[in-house]
Formats: sequence, structure tokens, C-alpha cells
Amino acid sequence: MNRNVLIAGAVLIVPLLFFLAIGLRHDPNVIESPLIGGPAPPFSLTDIDGRTVRMEELRGKPVVINFWATWCRPCLAEHPIFLAAARRYQDRVTFLGVIYQDEPEPIRRYVGRRGAWGATLIDPDSRVAIAYGVYGVPETYIVDSQGVVAEKITGPVVDSDAFFHTLEELL
Repeated sequence: MNRNVLIAGAVLIVPLLFFLAIGLRHDPNVIESPLIGGPAPPFSLTDIDGRTVRMEELRGKPVVINFWATWCRPCLAEHPIFLAAARRYQDRVTFLGVIYQDEPEPIRRYVGRRGAWGATLIDPDSRVAIAYGVYGVPETYIVDSQGVVAEKITGPVVDSDAFFHTLEELL
């Protein structure tokens, strides 16, 4: 009878340990985007100066779309990298900052103090963020010149060399 209990326990425990071991190999913070390799979701947003930017009209060169907010500390940390990238690739890559759950006045002050590295777009009701699957800021999408999402960076862009390398590959 004890042998039967031992076998039944092993039958239950071994599969549980197997699935636990598989789950521990994956970072729960990394969510693979289903957008990679597919067309970038279209949008039409207004920047803080009232100009309209349409994703569909940006084909022909790579586009970097960064979702950020003034209250986001990691966004502040990555800001210098985006400034440097925008200077380095100014005529070859389009840079867009899509504001995530923030207000226009703090955004204007932030950009006025720290500088802008691209169009600063207002996303009312976070509809574009939802279309891109953004679950927090910062998140960055790199779209190739044909409008296909090439890469998603979750969290701040902290490795400028890797970021620049990705952009170089698309040029």
C-alpha cells in the first residue's frame, strides 16, 4: 500500500516539477510582441504644436516610436540616448515620442527643459498605446522603412551601441 502511495505521489509531483523548471527559465517581465514581423499599427496623432503625424505617411525610412511620460524615471534616463540618436540619424530615421497617460503642459515643460528628439505626440485615451500592446513605459518600437515592426524594446534604452547597431542594420 505504501508503494502505491509513493507511485501516485511521483506521478503527481514529477510533472509539476517539470513545468516549474520550464517556467523558471523565462523572464516574466519579457512579453514577446505579436507585432514583430508584421505591419506597424496605423495611427494619426497630433503633436504638442498641433501638427498631425500619420504613421502611414512615414514609409521610406525607419521609424523609432518611443512611448514615454514625464513622470517616468526610466524615460528620463533614456532621454540622452534618444537625443544622441536623433542627432546622429536626423535625416535617415524618423523619431516619434508618443506620450503615455500624461498631460500636455508637463510635457511642454519637460521638452522645453530637456530638448526634443522627435515629434512629441499626444495619444488621447491611449488608443495607440493599446494598439501597440504597451503595458508600461518606456517601450520602444523600431519599424523598418517598409512599415514592418522590426524590434520592440521593453524598458529603457540603456545600451546606445546596441540601439545604434539596430538602426544601422535597417539603413
